[in-house]
Amino acid sequence: MSNQGQATDTPSASASTLWLTLAPVLLVSGIYVGIFLVLRKSHRRYYAPRTYLGSLRTSERSQALPNGLFNWIGPFWRMPDVHSLQHQSLDAYLFLRFLRIITTISFVGCCLLWPVLFPVNATGHGGAEQVDILSYANISKDTESNRYYAHVFMAWIFYGFVMYMILRESIFYVNLRQAFLLSPFYANRISSRTVLFVSVPDEYLDEARLRKVFGDSVKHVWINGDTDKLDDLVKERNKVAMKLEKAEVKLLKLANAQRIKANKKKGGSDGRAEAPADAESGSIAARWVPEKKRPTHRLGLLGLVGKKVDTINWCRAELERLIPTVDTAQTEYRTGNYKKLSSVFIEFYQQADAESAYQVLAHHQSLRMTPKYIGITPGEVVWSALKVSWWQRVIRRFAVLGFIGVLIIFWAVPVAVVGAISNITYLESIFFLTWLSDIPPLILGLISGLLPSVALSILMSLVPVVMRLCARLAGEPSLSRVELFTQNAYFVFQLVQVFLISTVSSSAAAVGKQIADNPGSVTTLLSENLPKASNFFISYFIVQGLGIASGVLSQVVGFVIFTIMYKFLSGTPRALYTKWANLSAISWGSVLPVYTNIAVISITYAAIAPLVLGFATIGLSLFYLAWRYNIFFVTDTHIDTRGLIYPRALKQLFAGVYIAELCMIGLFATSVAIGPLILMIAFLIFSILFQVSINSAIDPLLYNLPRSLASEADAKFMHNEGSAAYNGDQDGIAVTKKLSSVETAVTGKKPNFLSKFLKPWQHCDYETMRKLVPHDRVDTGNLYTDEVERNAYFPPSVGSGTPLLWIPEDPMGISKQEVRDTGKVIPITDEGCTLSDKNKLEWDTEGVRPPVWEEKVYY
Repeated sequence: MSNQGQATDTPSASASTLWLTLAPVLLVSGIYVGIFLVLRKSHRRYYAPRTYLGSLRTSERSQALPNGLFNWIGPFWRMPDVHSLQHQSLDAYLFLRFLRIITTISFVGCCLLWPVLFPVNATGHGGAEQVDILSYANISKDTESNRYYAHVFMAWIFYGFVMYMILRESIFYVNLRQAFLLSPFYANRISSRTVLFVSVPDEYLDEARLRKVFGDSVKHVWINGDTDKLDDLVKERNKVAMKLEKAEVKLLKLANAQRIKANKKKGGSDGRAEAPADAESGSIAARWVPEKKRPTHRLGLLGLVGKKVDTINWCRAELERLIPTVDTAQTEYRTGNYKKLSSVFIEFYQQADAESAYQVLAHHQSLRMTPKYIGITPGEVVWSALKVSWWQRVIRRFAVLGFIGVLIIFWAVPVAVVGAISNITYLESIFFLTWLSDIPPLILGLISGLLPSVALSILMSLVPVVMRLCARLAGEPSLSRVELFTQNAYFVFQLVQVFLISTVSSSAAAVGKQIADNPGSVTTLLSENLPKASNFFISYFIVQGLGIASGVLSQVVGFVIFTIMYKFLSGTPRALYTKWANLSAISWGSVLPVYTNIAVISITYAAIAPLVLGFATIGLSLFYLAWRYNIFFVTDTHIDTRGLIYPRALKQLFAGVYIAELCMIGLFATSVAIGPLILMIAFLIFSILFQVSINSAIDPLLYNLPRSLASEADAKFMHNEGSAAYNGDQDGIAVTKKLSSVETAVTGKKPNFLSKFLKPWQHCDYETMRKLVPHDRVDTGNLYTDEVERNAYFPPSVGSGTPLLWIPEDPMGISKQEVRDTGKVIPITDEGCTLSDKNKLEWDTEGVRPPVWEEKVYY
């Protein structure tokens, strides 16, 4: 009994600590939301660019919302999530769906567990206080041990629901992915018909032999080669070209400034002049800018030492040398005159042929012509990874995994300190920390509640950059594969550091002193104090849900950076356009694991400290709404994983189920509750068998497209095209919609919610998912010109053309003369941008597309 009394003397986390955490975060989030509501009305480029930007196709834009403070909320709420699938990408839609699913899991957990476990825990006579009376810690193991059966059976129900949701969403994803990738819009893409083989033996680096292996279905073969010298040449050419462009713009601004100054003094004409065809180069500019004030630079280290030269004249001379040299080197590569590397891209005529080549065993020796990848677009290829041989790939992967393991272990030190701070009141009795009791309660509440959560969020933001570098070093051949690698690695990192280490260090801080005083009390203390670690995560969810979610919505820091860079650091028309037209993108590998980990934490503590589920529900709901707005109106998708982020995130939820079951087994063991312990072990075995069964049944469908659906899709597409041609509808959209509406119609009465929820294989099948797929974006029969398709998978330096320089038009005619003179060396134009009377660059941000705009190619 003395042990029990000693345990009850451990102070519990107070509700006031939660309020002290909530109050400042609520204030900050209110400020963020207020800033968003105000700036959204006047800064459409940053808060609603997807509604009008000319760099987006019409089919990619979202309908503009009302411009009032609050009248936009209703129309935004009524927009379905599938809008992101129709107007952006499969990844964007599945990201929103995942946030909605884990929010639903937390909410259902509240509905299931609170009515049962709150009364059971609150009346458990365990002696806990404050919010701890609602947790497992308040159950007295001596007098109320039968109450543990309530935790067991409610855990069975809740974790069974979680596992069913994983199964249901896996079925949904499989059918949606198949419908999406087999639609004409995706099936006709060159990336859907191209397979990348790495670790190809030297004897198979021959186009004729590869065509013999894969048959007449092969359309193009790109054998990758060493382009180091060509890369350097192209890099130098582009660097000099951009240097010339900046110098030209600087010259025009200098001359225009002098013109404005002269006009203010004399009030005369604007000095407009036309250069004769035989006029000397720079003659008009010389009237306003003396030769000594023309743009110059030094040829030495960093442009600080060496001979000083006129930048424009020097760049023209360099480009006269570099451009022909680059053209010659590119021609040599295209003719096959290069050192071959052990990787090859093979394009097939049909998607089904590419899928067959992807799924078949290509070589008779191990680790040769494997791994294989399909769906990689040219713009996301990590070309340095294609140089890696099979044995280097094996060594690199083990080295990278070892490094990540070491990183996780050593990162535990600062994270453990953060976890200990969250339980700072439990450290006051340690002899060298007794001074903590002198800190005012208000400050102590802020330190133990707010500071650890903020510190942990900052600490974690440094990790994804390292993970992406590790992925590249491991030999991942595409940016999408890099993101998937990062998603896995960063989730493990989050799970260990944010969750497990914080839990262990937080509970250890609470009980370490008492265990040291009385080692015999270890089982009682752990069973009562482990649930108290949930208090840290309640504060963490408050900071994440209110503070971070409102920051995601308002993007105050990003808005300030964008405004500064656009107005003050973009000195050329190209820089203005690039900053204006390029939308920010979501990094799936670093964003998704954060929310997966929040879901895992809430699942783990569901039956131990159910209060966590409420805060998780609120936090995840706010994140869902914030990201929903951003995906609809702000962000773009730069890296397309073809939806593979979703099944990985779903499978990672099993970590929460397993950790919860192991924790409850441990708690029952320390509480010496034999019956609940046996029941929980049985459910753990069931969970393992359930996941093994899911993986064996569904895994092949997650990454491959079946031949049965591929043949049906081809037949329907040919039928649609024939009908469209007959009816004068070239893209076959009307017929496709008609077919979809007929074939996906559910016979009989409309199914109710329960039927749809319990039978996803029937109500979320392939035919139903085809309704969601976009059909009218582009003419799928004419996606590429012959040149684009022929050069698609050449390295970037091989297909890199001479850049077009873009300078502003000025009132004096200097730009016309510069276009004439520089145009003899490199393409240049002064259309689409002018210098104003305030010496500012002005261009049409909403209308005609500028000269440097390039139409997006759907690879």
